[in-house]
Parts: sequence; structure tokens; C-alpha cells
Amino acid sequence: MKLRQITSLTAFTSFVLMLITSLILYISPQGRVAYWADWRLLGLDKTQWSSLHINLGVLFLLAGFLHIYYNWKPILSYLKNKSRELKIFTPSFNVAMILSVLVSAGALLSVPPFNWIIQGSDYFKAAASRKYGEPPYGHAELSSLESFVKRVGMDVEDAMARLNAAGIRVEGERRQILDIAKENDVSPRELYRLMRPETAGTDTRGGLPPLPAAGLGRRSLTDIAADYGLDVNRLVEGLAERNIQAGPDTPFKEIAETNNMSPMDVYQVLREAAGPG
Repeated sequence: MKLRQITSLTAFTSFVLMLITSLILYISPQGRVAYWADWRLLGLDKTQWSSLHINLGVLFLLAGFLHIYYNWKPILSYLKNKSRELKIFTPSFNVAMILSVLVSAGALLSVPPFNWIIQGSDYFKAAASRKYGEPPYGHAELSSLESFVKRVGMDVEDAMARLNAAGIRVEGERRQILDIAKENDVSPRELYRLMRPETAGTDTRGGLPPLPAAGLGRRSLTDIAADYGLDVNRLVEGLAERNIQAGPDTPFKEIAETNNMSPMDVYQVLREAAGPG
């Protein structure tokens, strides 16, 4: 076996595998949604896909450095002019640098077509958020059962009783939501569904909770209406009556920016607009 051949083939295979993991992470849900819903693809969760991607990246870099070492002479030849004199800023090098700078600047300035790549990822993540739902707050699965139920406005004993009635084994109220979910082979989201007073779904037609679920900036009035059994047209009209212009599918972040407010300020006005029912 020749080390030079192994290096080239390693660089090639790790690059191909990195393309696959990059695509999967590109379309995967936001971390808070993925961990809350126990999202998996091909049996692997988001943490495992991220770990795989990073380690493949390290392998690709190591193989890349070796590849440069074994091909140093050809690389130097690319940096020589017609007189065979070493010159870094050759026409080919200049084009490569210009392309790199253009892509970097386009990404930082968030202008088309470079921002389309980010918008594409946001589209898939928003779709996943609608499909799997948002946790009550960021990384709620890492809270203890005791802390979690207090933050969502439930009684600890009542929540544990409902879980026990559903066949969920709970060793103690100080156990993490994530640990309880894993021990019972369910997702944190399903665990929450089982411990709520109405396991068929929380219908808050009387209004909105004091605090929104995580990821408010990306959500729209349509999402909020679907979550809490409200009329989206009523929400739009209620905001308009309070001089806040918003479309049913406009993300809260955009509504807030248009009206010179924060997403949380808009939500609080929305709670008032939703009313007691």
C-alpha cells in the first residue's frame, strides 16, 4: 500500500461523507426542536450527526494537509509565471482569491444569491418547527421534572400522577426530563403531552400563556393560532387595532422590526389582543 494513494482516497471519501452530513445538518431542525422531539434520521440524533460531521472534517483536514505535502511541487508550479519564477499573485491565484472574497463578503452582507443558502436552511428548520412543535422554553429537556412543571405552571404531584397513570416510570422529581424520557423510550415532547392536564392537547382558547414557546422570532401568527386554538384573523385584527401591522404568515422577528419593537413586546400585545375569549 502506498501512503500517497491512501491519503488521496481518504481525502476523497471523507469529503463525500462530509457532503452527506452537511446536507443532513442543513435540513435538520433547530437544536431545541430536535432534542425536544427526539428527532432522528437513519437512527442517529442531531448530536450524533454533528459529531460525525466534525470528526469527518478533522479527518478531511489531516488528509488535506498530507495531500498538500505530497503535491507540493505541482502546487508551487501553479504559482510560477511563464519565466518559471515563483510569483504568488498569478492570474489563477488572483481569480481564486477574488472568488473567495466575493463569497465571504456576500455571506457577511447577507445579499443574494449568498443569503439564499441560509434562507433555504431556515425554510427547512421552520417546517420542522411546525411539524414537531417548540418546547415551552429553550432546552426544556435539560430541566428537572420539578423545575419544568413549575415553569409551565403545573403541579408537581399532579404531573407525576399523570405520568404514573400513563405507565411512565419516574424515579424522582429531581430527574431531568431528558433522562426520564430516555428511560421510558419516549421523547421529551411526548412526556410533556402525557403530564399535561389535557393529554389530547392544550386548548387555551381563553388566551395565550404569559411566556411564549422558544423560537418566537421565527414563528408566525398562524403558528401561534394553531398552537392555542385561536382565530388567526382575530389576532391580525387585534394587532391592527393597536397600530401593529402584521400578516398572518409574517415571522415575529419581522413584525417586531417593522414596528420598532422586540418580538417579546409584540407577543405581549398579542396576548392583550387575544383577550380572555
